Amino acid sequence: MSDTKDNSAETQAINERHRARMERKKAVIDSKIAEAQKEIGIIIVNTGNGKGKSSSGLGMVIRAMGHGMKVGVVQFIKGAMSTGEEKFLRRFPDEVSFHAMGEGYTWDTQDRERDTEKALLAWQQAKAFMADPGIGLVLLDELNIALKYRYLDVHMVIADLLERPDMQHVVITGRGAPAELVAIADTVTDMTVVKHAFNAGIAAQAGTEW
Repeated sequence: MSDTKDNSAETQAINERHRARMERKKAVIDSKIAEAQKEIGIIIVNTGNGKGKSSSGLGMVIRAMGHGMKVGVVQFIKGAMSTGEEKFLRRFPDEVSFHAMGEGYTWDTQDRERDTEKALLAWQQAKAFMADPGIGLVLLDELNIALKYRYLDVHMVIADLLERPDMQHVVITGRGAPAELVAIADTVTDMTVVKHAFNAGIAAQAGTEW
């Protein structure tokens, strides 16, 4: 009986410390929420060598759709093969306009001039989305790759991004985000690798990689 009482007292003390800690945390968070009252379209950049950059962007596409927003998707580099996200999002033509405008991995195409041409065409589509205030969110998937290889001029891209409608959100993905883009973005996440199945000889698989 004594041990039970002691354990109960210890549990109560732990619970009370947790409650007090969460109370302090809530006060800090509530204060920050009260200060963050501005509503405006933001630029989100997902970069780094870790998996999940495009997956996160596509998750935000679905989230925006859930709020009744129109969405525009432009995939740079990608386009040589059909993907699960393309098959799924094409089921909602009234909500999402989906454009996969690349011709495959740069190490497969091996044609900088052609890759540049395709990237410029994809950027024209991106600009069309960013000129439309009826589109609430634009996903520019793998744009960072096109910038990294200088298929597109980063200053031109930034100028166009800053001219978009005030309430339009833009999500940009891909490794190697240039410093200029990071500087003007509102939210930037650098995804790092802890482990990846490919390094253990596991092939890319439908549903997890494409």
